[in-house]
Parts: sequence; structure tokens; C-alpha cells
Amino acid sequence: MTKAELYRREFLEKCIGRGVLASAVLPQTRLLALWEETTAKSLKPTPTDVLGPFFKKGAPDHRDMRIKGEPGFPLKITGKVYNTRAEPVPGARVHLWHADFKGIYDANGYRYRSQLAVEPPGDYTVDTIMPGHYPDRPAQHVHYLISAPGHRTLIAQIYFATDPFFEGNPDKNYTKRNMVSNREAVRPVTLIDESTAPRAAVTFDIVLEKA
Repeated sequence: MTKAELYRREFLEKCIGRGVLASAVLPQTRLLALWEETTAKSLKPTPTDVLGPFFKKGAPDHRDMRIKGEPGFPLKITGKVYNTRAEPVPGARVHLWHADFKGIYDANGYRYRSQLAVEPPGDYTVDTIMPGHYPDRPAQHVHYLISAPGHRTLIAQIYFATDPFFEGNPDKNYTKRNMVSNREAVRPVTLIDESTAPRAAVTFDIVLEKA
């Protein structure tokens, strides 16, 4: 039995269990349409990554993480938090943290650290800077820890397709030095040329699993 057939069987069993099917009142074509509609709306959970040694509890809710007077190329990160049914997740919180432009983490305070309460309909936005490189992890990255009532806590990281570490070809080089475990984590970067100054923009949508 193929994976698709297994999914279809599970879907039909759930329909029967919920009283959707009674004495085969729905024709097979309608059942197939319902199954295809359900699978089309399903999303894969976001791949996990390591937490790393620099996570710190108690970060404030900073929508603007930039530090006045500190250098660093401006970066805007946006995204949504969904469940696997493609529905917004209420009550989600997104922890983000990364190194400064020199590749140094703030272990004493909360520079470049934030804990965002996700706003309806599941959106989050933060303004920060592109993190720097450092010898142990030469690819630029931002750490995530996402939690929500009734869902599994997710630990993830994002990387940047424009990073010189990937040598202009993240499809080929994302596995270099075992740096990135999943290609989805390497995000495309858009350059926004605004009246004040240019900045980079990245979108990272998050999919949580039910607990």
C-alpha cells in the first residue's frame, strides 16, 4: 500500500468515526474530493535544529532589536505561525536571538534578543541586523524557540541564501561542514531600497505540531 493510499484510508476512517460517513451515503468521487481538499491544506512541521549554548530566558518583547549607534546591515524578519492544518496558532510566542555584527552573543544582557507575542492572525515582525560570522559557526544564523498552548515547542534556526558561506549556491552547499540540516532553513533574502537606507528582508513561516 502506498503512502497516499494510507493517508486516504486514515482520512476515511476519521470520517467514519466522526459520523461523516453513514452507510456509505457519500459517493466515492465526493469522498476523494474531501480527501484531496484535506491533504491540500495540510502543512509539514517546520524542521527542528539545535538550541545552541546561547539561549537566555526572560528576553523582552522587542519589535525593534537594533541597537542605536551599533553598526550592522538592517534586517527585517517577518512570518506567520501556523499549525499543520494551515490555521493560525493563537497564543504563540517566538523567541529570537543572534550574534551581533562581530559574531558575539550578549551573555549578560538582552542585545539582539527578543520574545515576541504573536499577534492575530498569527503574524510576527522584528527589525534587527544581519548577524556576524564566528569561527565555530561560520554561517550567519538566527535562533528560534517557538511555543504555543497545545503544541509542541519548536527549536529552529534560519540561515541566509546570500551568505558567502554558501558560495552563491545554497542548494549545493547547505550541507557544507554539516552546518545546515535542512535546505528549507536557508531563506532567500530580498533587498529593500527605502528612502532612509537599504535593508534586507527575510520571511520565515513556522508550522507547529499539536502536542
